[in-house]
Amino acid sequence: MKIHKYEKAFLLLSGVILVIFLGASFYAALGMGIMLPSRDGEIDVRQVRTTPPFDNPGVREVAPGVYEVVVIGQAWSFLPQEIRVPAGAEVTFIATSADVLHGFNIEGTRVNVMLIPGQISKVTHRFEKRGEHLLICHEYCGLGHHMMSGKVIVE
Repeated sequence: MKIHKYEKAFLLLSGVILVIFLGASFYAALGMGIMLPSRDGEIDVRQVRTTPPFDNPGVREVAPGVYEVVVIGQAWSFLPQEIRVPAGAEVTFIATSADVLHGFNIEGTRVNVMLIPGQISKVTHRFEKRGEHLLICHEYCGLGHHMMSGKVIVE
Protein backbone atom coordinates (compact mmCIF):
# COMPACT_ATOMS: atom_id res chain seq x y z
CA MET A 1 0.00 0.00 0.00
CA LYS A 2 1.50 3.28 -1.11
CA ILE A 3 0.44 6.66 0.29
CA HIS A 4 0.25 9.34 -2.34
CA LYS A 5 2.19 12.59 -1.72
CA TYR A 6 -1.05 14.64 -1.62
CA GLU A 7 -2.47 12.34 1.04
CA LYS A 8 0.66 12.83 3.16
CA ALA A 9 0.41 16.61 2.78
CA PHE A 10 -3.28 16.53 3.72
CA LEU A 11 -2.62 14.36 6.80
CA LEU A 12 0.24 16.62 7.89
CA LEU A 13 -1.86 19.77 7.40
CA SER A 14 -4.75 18.23 9.36
CA GLY A 15 -2.43 17.40 12.26
CA VAL A 16 -0.94 20.90 12.30
CA ILE A 17 -4.41 22.50 12.32
CA LEU A 18 -5.50 20.24 15.19
CA VAL A 19 -2.43 21.22 17.25
CA ILE A 20 -3.08 24.93 16.54
CA PHE A 21 -6.73 24.67 17.64
CA LEU A 22 -5.82 22.79 20.83
CA GLY A 23 -3.12 25.36 21.58
CA ALA A 24 -5.61 28.22 21.09
CA SER A 25 -8.10 26.54 23.44
CA PHE A 26 -5.48 26.06 26.16
CA TYR A 27 -4.25 29.64 25.73
CA ALA A 28 -7.82 31.01 26.01
CA ALA A 29 -8.54 28.97 29.14
CA LEU A 30 -5.23 29.34 30.94
CA GLY A 31 -3.58 32.44 29.48
CA MET A 32 -6.61 34.69 29.07
CA GLY A 33 -8.75 33.25 31.85
CA ILE A 34 -11.77 32.59 29.63
CA MET A 35 -13.96 30.07 31.41
CA LEU A 36 -17.54 28.89 31.22
CA PRO A 37 -19.89 30.61 33.66
CA SER A 38 -20.15 28.66 36.87
CA ARG A 39 -23.26 26.74 37.85
CA ASP A 40 -23.67 27.85 41.43
CA GLY A 41 -26.66 25.76 42.42
CA GLU A 42 -30.31 25.15 41.76
CA ILE A 43 -33.55 26.51 43.15
CA ASP A 44 -37.20 25.62 42.78
CA VAL A 45 -38.32 27.55 39.69
CA ARG A 46 -41.79 28.07 41.24
CA GLN A 47 -40.21 29.91 44.19
CA VAL A 48 -37.59 32.04 42.42
CA ARG A 49 -39.05 35.36 43.63
CA THR A 50 -39.16 34.20 47.27
CA THR A 51 -35.75 32.49 47.41
CA PRO A 52 -32.71 34.56 48.46
CA PRO A 53 -30.97 36.32 46.78
CA PHE A 54 -33.63 36.49 44.04
CA ASP A 55 -36.23 37.83 46.47
CA ASN A 56 -34.37 41.17 46.25
CA PRO A 57 -32.89 41.62 42.75
CA GLY A 58 -30.57 44.54 42.16
CA VAL A 59 -27.07 45.87 42.81
CA ARG A 60 -25.23 45.56 46.15
CA GLU A 61 -21.75 46.54 47.20
CA VAL A 62 -20.29 43.54 49.07
CA ALA A 63 -16.82 45.03 49.64
CA PRO A 64 -15.03 48.20 48.56
CA GLY A 65 -14.98 48.11 44.74
CA VAL A 66 -16.74 44.72 44.61
CA TYR A 67 -20.38 44.50 43.58
CA GLU A 68 -22.97 41.78 43.24
CA VAL A 69 -25.87 42.07 40.81
CA VAL A 70 -28.83 39.71 41.23
CA VAL A 71 -30.85 39.35 38.01
CA ILE A 72 -33.98 37.42 37.08
CA GLY A 73 -34.77 36.71 33.43
CA GLN A 74 -38.50 36.47 32.85
CA ALA A 75 -40.85 36.71 29.88
CA TRP A 76 -39.96 39.27 28.32
CA SER A 77 -37.81 41.39 30.58
CA PHE A 78 -34.91 41.43 32.97
CA LEU A 79 -35.40 42.33 36.61
CA PRO A 80 -33.87 44.88 37.17
CA GLN A 81 -33.94 46.42 33.69
CA GLU A 82 -31.34 49.05 34.50
CA ILE A 83 -28.11 48.15 36.29
CA ARG A 84 -25.75 50.91 37.49
CA VAL A 85 -22.19 50.07 38.53
CA PRO A 86 -19.06 52.19 39.01
CA ALA A 87 -16.21 52.06 36.50
CA GLY A 88 -13.33 49.83 37.59
CA ALA A 89 -15.46 47.77 39.96
CA GLU A 90 -15.49 43.99 39.93
CA VAL A 91 -19.10 42.95 39.30
CA THR A 92 -20.45 39.44 39.84
CA PHE A 93 -23.75 38.73 38.13
CA ILE A 94 -25.91 36.10 39.86
CA ALA A 95 -28.76 35.20 37.54
CA THR A 96 -31.51 32.71 36.86
CA SER A 97 -34.69 32.38 34.83
CA ALA A 98 -38.15 32.37 36.35
CA ASP A 99 -39.90 30.72 33.43
CA VAL A 100 -38.19 29.59 30.21
CA LEU A 101 -34.68 29.54 28.75
CA HIS A 102 -33.24 33.06 28.35
CA GLY A 103 -29.93 34.56 27.34
CA PHE A 104 -27.97 37.21 29.26
CA ASN A 105 -25.57 39.04 26.97
CA ILE A 106 -23.99 42.41 27.79
CA GLU A 107 -22.92 43.95 24.50
CA GLY A 108 -19.26 44.93 24.22
CA THR A 109 -18.16 42.57 27.03
CA ARG A 110 -17.40 38.89 27.55
CA VAL A 111 -20.53 38.47 29.67
CA ASN A 112 -22.68 35.91 27.86
CA VAL A 113 -24.68 33.47 29.97
CA MET A 114 -27.58 31.13 29.32
CA LEU A 115 -30.27 31.45 32.00
CA ILE A 116 -31.84 28.07 32.64
CA PRO A 117 -34.99 27.88 34.80
CA GLY A 118 -34.03 26.96 38.35
CA GLN A 119 -30.28 26.99 37.70
CA ILE A 120 -28.20 29.73 39.31
CA SER A 121 -25.47 31.10 37.05
CA LYS A 122 -22.58 33.36 38.09
CA VAL A 123 -20.19 35.36 35.97
CA THR A 124 -17.74 38.11 37.00
CA HIS A 125 -16.63 41.07 34.91
CA ARG A 126 -14.72 44.31 35.48
CA PHE A 127 -16.09 47.34 33.61
CA GLU A 128 -13.10 49.62 32.95
CA LYS A 129 -14.75 52.38 30.90
CA ARG A 130 -17.76 54.54 31.62
CA GLY A 131 -20.72 54.22 29.30
CA GLU A 132 -23.86 52.26 28.52
CA HIS A 133 -24.02 48.63 27.48
CA LEU A 134 -27.10 47.01 26.00
CA LEU A 135 -28.29 43.91 27.86
CA ILE A 136 -30.09 41.49 25.55
CA CYS A 137 -31.64 38.04 25.58
CA HIS A 138 -29.91 35.91 22.95
CA GLU A 139 -32.11 32.81 23.33
CA TYR A 140 -35.53 32.84 21.65
CA CYS A 141 -38.02 32.92 24.52
CA GLY A 142 -41.35 33.54 22.83
CA LEU A 143 -43.33 36.19 20.99
CA GLY A 144 -41.95 39.14 23.00
CA HIS A 145 -38.31 38.02 22.70
CA HIS A 146 -37.35 40.96 20.47
CA MET A 147 -38.38 43.40 23.23
CA MET A 148 -36.36 41.72 26.01
CA SER A 149 -33.55 44.12 26.81
CA GLY A 150 -32.04 46.22 29.54
CA LYS A 151 -29.07 48.48 30.22
CA VAL A 152 -25.87 48.29 32.19
CA ILE A 153 -24.72 51.83 32.96
CA VAL A 154 -21.10 52.20 34.04
CA GLU A 155 -20.69 55.46 35.97
